[in-house]
Amino acid sequence: MFTGIIEEIGEVVGLDSAGDSAVLRVRAGRIGADLAHGASVAVNGVCLTVTGQRPADGSVELDFDVMTETLKRSVLGSLSVGQRVNLERAARVDGRLDGHIVQGHVDGTGTLLSSTPGTGWQAVRFGLPTELSRYVAEKGSIAVDGVSLTVTAVGPDWFEVGLIPETLRATVLGQKSVGDSVNIEVDVLAKYTERLLGQRTPSGSEGGR
Repeated sequence: MFTGIIEEIGEVVGLDSAGDSAVLRVRAGRIGADLAHGASVAVNGVCLTVTGQRPADGSVELDFDVMTETLKRSVLGSLSVGQRVNLERAARVDGRLDGHIVQGHVDGTGTLLSSTPGTGWQAVRFGLPTELSRYVAEKGSIAVDGVSLTVTAVGPDWFEVGLIPETLRATVLGQKSVGDSVNIEVDVLAKYTERLLGQRTPSGSEGGR
């Protein structure tokens, strides 16, 4: 589990296809020294497992196996060498939950539609698949490339967030341009609520009882 509070920005050093899967290699800074083989890391919001690591010029190169489902649902397959990515280690159970509950299970991808500068912040609109829009609510939480954000406005196939200067500086969202694709993870509580309500019969009793 993650919180959506990005710890540092890493750099892609390789993406090697292996049939219908791939091996992603990312150069990390200080967090790399704290990661063991098998550890979970959110890379642009996608939960991946460290399968290899090696020192590299004062940093650490991390290997991740990326399976077919992940390549289909996220934008990881389109990453290129030199591209920067958001990195977050798995949350500690004794820490503060500064963002919201982020699983690292990407629901789909969206597109940056517009970015409008404001006074001390930036209003950014993303398009998203219509099948995900029912999980997005004004003032609710959403993860974009792994960044925990609060929805400020929502439409039938889009939502807006406000990005403060610190978010623009500390994450790759500050480097995005109109038309760029991003990973989207909606609030897991909304998905579970829908699932539970769907298990009830029209009379209000729970199905299967």
